[in-house]
Amino acid sequence: MGTKSALNWITLWASLLFVVILGFSRLSYGMFLPGIQRVIGGSYGQLGILGTVNFIGYLVGTLCLSPLISRFPDHKPVINRLTCLLLGLTLIGSAFSDHFTELGLWRFAIGLLSALATVLVLSIAMDAVRPEERGAASGLIWLGGSAGILVTGLFAPFTIDPSHLQGWRYAWVIMGIFGVIAAIGFEFVTRKRGDEKTFSQTESKPPDKESVKVYRLLLNPKKLLFLIASYFFFGWGYIIYFTYLIPYLVSKGIPSLYAGLIWSGIGFAGLFNGWIGGKAIDRWPSGYTLASGLTLGTIGVIGVVTNHMLFTVLGAAMIGLVSFITPPLMTTALLRRHVPHHAYAACLSLATAFFASGQIIGPIVGGVVVEQFGLQSGVASSAIFMAIAAALAGVYGQQQRKLALRELPITV
Repeated sequence: MGTKSALNWITLWASLLFVVILGFSRLSYGMFLPGIQRVIGGSYGQLGILGTVNFIGYLVGTLCLSPLISRFPDHKPVINRLTCLLLGLTLIGSAFSDHFTELGLWRFAIGLLSALATVLVLSIAMDAVRPEERGAASGLIWLGGSAGILVTGLFAPFTIDPSHLQGWRYAWVIMGIFGVIAAIGFEFVTRKRGDEKTFSQTESKPPDKESVKVYRLLLNPKKLLFLIASYFFFGWGYIIYFTYLIPYLVSKGIPSLYAGLIWSGIGFAGLFNGWIGGKAIDRWPSGYTLASGLTLGTIGVIGVVTNHMLFTVLGAAMIGLVSFITPPLMTTALLRRHVPHHAYAACLSLATAFFASGQIIGPIVGGVVVEQFGLQSGVASSAIFMAIAAALAGVYGQQQRKLALRELPITV
């Protein structure tokens, strides 16, 4: 059982790792898309397929993790160590891509490794935190992804401006080096505090029937199915927005500096989102809390439809503030509350698989809409799936409420 407060060296280094795991390795691709297109070529629809390839790797990594942990239950820190180091190195390797296929292979590898790292880093860090503060700790870790978005946006003048054709390559090299440093730092603080031994002892090899129980728990309509379905549609919706927002802004003639600042604004707002969202889910651990953030995010996406840059910018800020980091961290925290300790890594892995599946479908659907109706319609289509995610989260909140009422003692 964890004994540390939400704010400790482990969660801080985990947050730095999430700068790489989420902000650099996955979402920087959407930011660098205009620069990559100039060098490698291809339409936005074709390059969007590489986003799908990335999340296919993410799905494969997620599905492999549970049997990997079951096979080597005492080696979770070792697996995490290798995964995080390799993630930084593959990010560096992707910077030297000269062809569509080559970049696709790197994106697949990055997706696979980031999936493993997401679950392992969260699991290791959350095990060290007191149960009543795990929502706040989750928020602190996930806000590293927002920081990654913020920093990526600051690279804009050097990555998407036509005068710097190779800028995206240099940025990915720098990001990969940072990833290696963050991996070493996380390894140092977990070893220094003797947590590796603790984690090894808390992970016992689950019997085969336990994996069956995990599926029954997550896919049962009376338990967690609607929460998992909400996570799936959130992944579908948000990745469309983050893949095609910058190409849309560039197509509107927005200077690269301003486009980068809008992107950074999402990340900056997300810094508050991570902490506030974590506190909120600790205070109100309900699907309604999750649904409220997703609803506001849907409204933010609709700002693109107005064809007015002010509303687009305000919408982007709203997404960063209430619905970029909130759904993953809240889903993480809700699962932590409602699944057995020994099954948490497996449950989180399966939930992440559904999230990844949504992210695989998203760029394909968004790419089709972009090719048929243009970038504006492609970006705006993400609102449909965000709204579905909000509705499903609301249904889950209603289920929680009914269950709580049944458990109230009857008084005479």
